[in-house]
Amino acid sequence: MKELELKYGCNPNQKPSKIFMQGEKELPITVLNGKPGYINFLDAFNSWQLVKELKAALGLPAAASFKHVSPAGAAVGLPLSDTLKKIYWVEDLELSPLACAYARARGADRMSSFGDWIALSDVCDVPTAKLIAREVSDGIIAPGYEAEALEILKGKRKGGYNIVQIDADYIPAPVEHKDVFGITFEQGRNELKIDESSLQNLVTENKTLSDDAKRDLVIALITLKYTQSNSVCYAKDGQTIGVGAGQQSRIHCTRLAGNKADIWHLRQHPKVLALDFIDTIARPNRDNAIDVYISDEYEDVIGDGIWQNTFKTRPEPLTREEKKAWLRQFNDVSLGSDAFFPFDDNIERARRSGVSAIVQPGGSIRDDIVIDCCNKHGIAMAFTGIRLFHH
Repeated sequence: MKELELKYGCNPNQKPSKIFMQGEKELPITVLNGKPGYINFLDAFNSWQLVKELKAALGLPAAASFKHVSPAGAAVGLPLSDTLKKIYWVEDLELSPLACAYARARGADRMSSFGDWIALSDVCDVPTAKLIAREVSDGIIAPGYEAEALEILKGKRKGGYNIVQIDADYIPAPVEHKDVFGITFEQGRNELKIDESSLQNLVTENKTLSDDAKRDLVIALITLKYTQSNSVCYAKDGQTIGVGAGQQSRIHCTRLAGNKADIWHLRQHPKVLALDFIDTIARPNRDNAIDVYISDEYEDVIGDGIWQNTFKTRPEPLTREEKKAWLRQFNDVSLGSDAFFPFDDNIERARRSGVSAIVQPGGSIRDDIVIDCCNKHGIAMAFTGIRLFHH
């Protein structure tokens, strides 16, 4: 198949629409079910590159949860603690390494992952398909599917779930093109290889990176390579925990991603784990309720009776003091930035979310101020010398 007609482009008024290969080449994908759209394929091809590179760099199965051409979460297949199983709603499931990767990717930012596009680095197995089957998702791309897993996925969305298989050996042309306003742009593909060797130039007094920090910094960098810029990524325990994408100011990226990382931490608070939901509540509504409970809005809305449609008993509020005390306990978070930090306010904000290791390109005229701030807080920071803008 050399081309595939699509219903429409980014919006229903944008017709005609198709994906195709130049020349006589065949498309490297097969649609096994559903009718993926224009944005679906943008998510599919970006997310596939991300998980393929994570697998190559770390040797572990990888998964990504994409929304609007940026990752809501990305992870490798490390085992889950009992607490993570609980906050990811997978306590009752048998989890393969690939299923653990997707549970982590989906669990990084469950509100943003609602209706996601999924990418898997490996053949989709039955445990992963069973996990995906009960989440709200638009589609999936993977190099293959076990027969039973494929049948499970075909049952989603009344039989219309989008399932795409990609040729794992496909290598794109070294030069890529994009049309904007009738004008064609051309550039060499970003073939930068990211692995632990990217972390060798440690510019701070603290020059110690644990193996976990190295792994998480690599995850952050590869995630940023496929995140709309400006972008910042917090990572911990083999997964992203906060991605700030597409902001015009880097401090806003750092704040946005840091706030998401804080929510991920707060979901593990004993009061959150003890929330007693009504039996009939849907999974997305449960996630939304937790987000409100964690936020400062909760104490304003509990008097409106909203809690009666969500919880069996009215929860005791999680106070600001309790949240601050809980967040102070967390550390060993890694952070990556797709371009240099121009001011040390980014470091101060990152420190509040437990960051102890940073990787960024460097190259700012204020690098010395940023390095001094890291030294003040004992943070290790590596310069890559390579920017990772993605548009």
